[in-house]
Amino acid sequence: MTWLGDRRGHVSDWLTQRWVQATGRLVDLRESPWLAGPVGATTGIGADFVNDLARSEQLMVRTAGHVGLLPDFGVLTGNGFDAAAADPGVIDFYARTARYELDSWAEWCGAFRPFGQLLALMFSRRLQQLNVPLTGLDTSRGVSSEVAHLIDPQSGVIRHAVWLRRLLQTGHVLYAGCYSVTEIPGHGGPCVRVVFPLPNGNAMVLMRPELAANGAVTVVSSGRRFGDPGFYFTVRAGPHQVWARYVRSLRESIHVYSAESGTVRADHNLTLWGLPVLRLHYRLRTERGRPKKAPRLVVG
Repeated sequence: MTWLGDRRGHVSDWLTQRWVQATGRLVDLRESPWLAGPVGATTGIGADFVNDLARSEQLMVRTAGHVGLLPDFGVLTGNGFDAAAADPGVIDFYARTARYELDSWAEWCGAFRPFGQLLALMFSRRLQQLNVPLTGLDTSRGVSSEVAHLIDPQSGVIRHAVWLRRLLQTGHVLYAGCYSVTEIPGHGGPCVRVVFPLPNGNAMVLMRPELAANGAVTVVSSGRRFGDPGFYFTVRAGPHQVWARYVRSLRESIHVYSAESGTVRADHNLTLWGLPVLRLHYRLRTERGRPKKAPRLVVG
């Protein structure tokens, strides 16, 4: 892969950024703070991302205790969504994610499997980011789940809740995502925002919450125009500016629900132009939800 220097990075990354610039719009982050998020280095993301981001923004890293993706789940309340009515197990998962062990399975749909292989070859394996498993064997040895809070040392405010997931067999990073809650122009209530840093920019998913009668929660990234929930690419354009591209055709939903005791499950569906692309299934278990080890038989 051709290297264009530290500022521009690899040619495939640079061309992708130029596509965002050519087809997107220039945004002032002081007027649209919902599009502000961590930016990755041209050399990639990888396992050191948490410490790298903390150093660059002069933040403290907290991993002790049961840190979560959304420490205060109640901040999602609004526009018809009542966070307090969600299943307690779902709330606990979001608020104390670090106490859950993760198992996952991936299922690429039909003709999109070669697309996943191409994405891995050109970008995700090299960048160690958005590294979606291609087969069930990729995650057969397990996936780690590490959550860290990056905290402003002066105010004590959590600036980023980072979820880092790695393959236990190889140590390769699957996802390094920064979770927060924000409000956007195209939705009347709070949305979950997940930022995946990329070279000189990021991929950003903005998802509106929906509540089912049984307390299950689904977050949906689906909209019609710029400013709606959905998928965005951004590329840094200056100290307070980014080029932003809304990808209307790419949509996803994550359905999170309580299952057996101490266990939460999630079904993650990704579609492109209305066609199913990828299905991811997660089982997240606390100590209470893990199977007990059989006692050892000692013959003396």
